[in-house]
Amino acid sequence: MIEKVRRMTAVRKPYLLGHAEIAALYGVERQTSQKWRADGTLPEPDLLVSGNPYWLLTTVLNGVGGREATAERLAAFEVGTPGGYRAKSKATLPVILGITEVAQILGQDKQAISRWRHRKQLADADYVLSGSPLWLLDTVLADARARDRAVRHEEVERIRTRERGSQKPRGRTSKPPQARTQPSPLPVPRSFTRDQGDEAEAFLAAAFAQGLSVVIRPKRQKP
Repeated sequence: MIEKVRRMTAVRKPYLLGHAEIAALYGVERQTSQKWRADGTLPEPDLLVSGNPYWLLTTVLNGVGGREATAERLAAFEVGTPGGYRAKSKATLPVILGITEVAQILGQDKQAISRWRHRKQLADADYVLSGSPLWLLDTVLADARARDRAVRHEEVERIRTRERGSQKPRGRTSKPPQARTQPSPLPVPRSFTRDQGDEAEAFLAAAFAQGLSVVIRPKRQKP
């Protein structure tokens, strides 16, 4: 029943792009879009879903190093997203889920969600971006009600507040600055006579424990 309702009603959803869609929009290879992200040409993604980055169309059009998409490519992208609209800010985004988040909400593993999808036992994805299916949260919840599936409401609330897993970054990463530690001062040079063997051994052991090397210069004892 839910599929019939969705076919009759246009689902409003913001235009989103992954690396494949950005590459198509600018007529470059997907690896080029990934490189743009790594070198800072692309702004930070507006959304991370199931560990993958996505950008609003407005973000991409306003910030790819002065590059401009052709009108033809832009029109082709928009036509490919029925019900799409240009969201101006990521703060206005609806909650969007990937397979990982759907699995968390329905208390299943990702393999089960993939099987349901391929067997048409799950609502059609609202997007397929860069090869990955994405759903609006409302789509998943409505589908679960229609199929009488249990929903983990604590996971729904967690995802509503954007508490998602972090993405493993590709390319350049930023690391927190580490405070420089001052090296320990070197021990004062010492001389030992033949009857100070125990002291010499202790001195060498302490130096080696600090990762130091020791230079031994033989000297003749004064008569």
